[in-house]
Amino acid sequence: MTEPASPAQAAPGGTPGNQGLSLKRQLLLWLLLPQLVLLLVGGALAYRVALNYAEKAIDQSLTQSVKSLSRQVKPIGSGLLIDFPRAAQDIIEQDPTDRVSYMVSSPPGSFLLGNAKIPPPVPAVDTSHAETLLYNTRIDGKPMRVALLELDYGEPNSPQRLRVQVAKSLAVQQRLTTELIADMLLPLLLLGAVLSILMYAGILRGLQPLTRLQAQLGKRRAPTLAALSPIELTQAPQEVYALATALNQLLSAVRRSLGQEKRFLNDAAHQLRTPLAGLISQTELALTETDPQALRARLTKVLSGAQRSAHLVHQLLSLARNEVEVKLQPLDVAALAREVARDWTPRAVKRNIDLGFEGADHLLVDGVALLLREALNNLIDNALTYAGPGSEVTLSANTLEDQVVLEVRDNGAGLSAQDLPHVFERFWRASDVPGGCGLGLAIVKEIARRHGGSAAVLPATPHGLRVQLQLPRFDPALTK
Repeated sequence: MTEPASPAQAAPGGTPGNQGLSLKRQLLLWLLLPQLVLLLVGGALAYRVALNYAEKAIDQSLTQSVKSLSRQVKPIGSGLLIDFPRAAQDIIEQDPTDRVSYMVSSPPGSFLLGNAKIPPPVPAVDTSHAETLLYNTRIDGKPMRVALLELDYGEPNSPQRLRVQVAKSLAVQQRLTTELIADMLLPLLLLGAVLSILMYAGILRGLQPLTRLQAQLGKRRAPTLAALSPIELTQAPQEVYALATALNQLLSAVRRSLGQEKRFLNDAAHQLRTPLAGLISQTELALTETDPQALRARLTKVLSGAQRSAHLVHQLLSLARNEVEVKLQPLDVAALAREVARDWTPRAVKRNIDLGFEGADHLLVDGVALLLREALNNLIDNALTYAGPGSEVTLSANTLEDQVVLEVRDNGAGLSAQDLPHVFERFWRASDVPGGCGLGLAIVKEIARRHGGSAAVLPATPHGLRVQLQLPRFDPALTK
C-alpha cells in the first residue's frame, strides 16, 4: 500500500512533478563542493610548497656536504691527499633510511674514493665552473639527489681536475614533505569539518521558516474560508516574508472569490425562492381555471413573476460579473453617457418623464464601457421607476478637481434621511413599486469600486434624489 503524495510531492493534476534536488541539498552542494575543491587545490599547493621546502633543505645539506668533502681532498704536487677519517664516513652512513653516498674521481669519472659509483648528470652539462651542480639520478634503482663539485689541482704545466659527488636518498625528502603536509593539512581538515558542520546547521536554521510555512500550508486541506486565513510568520528572513506576503495576497484573493461565490449563491437562492414559488402556485391555479378571463389574469401574473425573476437573474449575474477583476482602458465617458440617455429616451417618453443630458462634450476616464453602461442603465432605470410620471430626470457628466462625476438627478419624491444610508445595501428597497429587486444601486457601487471611484446618494433641491458616480480622471502621464 503506497502513501498518498503530499502537496509538496505532487504536481498539479495529481501526477508527480519533476522536483529535482531539494533546496537544502542544493545549498549544501553549492557550499560544500566548492569548499572540497578548494581544499583539494590547497592540499596540492601545500604538497608542492612542502616538497619545494624539503628539496631546498636537502640541497642545502648536500651543498654543505660536498664542499666539506672537497676540503678534505688536498693537492700535494701532482698528487692528492685525501684526509677523510673513518669516523666521518661512519657519520655519513649511520642512518640506513637516509642513505648518503659519496664519490671522489680524478679525472672526473675515474673512481678514486667512495662507497658508490655515482653517475654523472644526464644530459651532460658544463661543470667547469666552481659552483655546485645539483641533479637527480638513480643508484641501485633508488631515486637520489646529487651534489657535484669540480676543482682544479696540479702543476701549472700539468693541470688536473677533481670531481667530488655526494648523493642523498630522496626518502628524506618524502618524509619531510609528508610531515609538513600532515602539519599543514590536519588543521585545515579539522577547520573544514567544523566549517561544514556550521554550514549544515546554518542551512537547517535558515530553512526553518520555509519548513514552518510548509507546515502551516499542509494543515489547510479543505478549501474553506478558514483554511484561507493569512499566514503568520513571527521570525523569518526578508525573502520568506516576501513569499508569505505574496501567498497571503493570493489567499486573500481566493478567499474573496469564494466569499463572493458563496454570497452570490445565497443571494440567488434566497431571492429566487419566492418568485419561483409564486410562479409554480399561479401555474397550478391556471391549470385548474375554466373561466377564460380568470385564466388570462392568472397567466398575466405568471408573466409578471417570470419577468421579475428574469430581471433578478440578470441583476445577480451582473453583480457577479462586476466582482471580477477588470482591465481598464481610456474611455470617453461623456459620449457614453449621451448614448445611454438617447437609448432610454423612448421609455422615458412612454412613462411621461422628461429625460435629458447635460455636461461636457468629452471626458476621459480609465474604464470599461460595458460596466459603466450597466451602471448608468441602473441609475436611469431607478429614476424612471421611482420618480413618477410628470417628473424630470437629468443625466450629467462634469468634472470636480481630478474626478469625473456622472450624476442622475430627478425631482421625484426622493428618500428620507433615515433611508439614505441603506440605498447601497443588497436587496434593500425603500418602495413597494413592482419591478425592482434591490440590487441596482449595489451594482453601481461595485462598478464604481472596480474603477477606483465611489458612489454617493444625495437629496436634490427642492425635492428629489441625486445619485453620483465619481471616477478618477484619465491621466496620460500614468500610461507612459
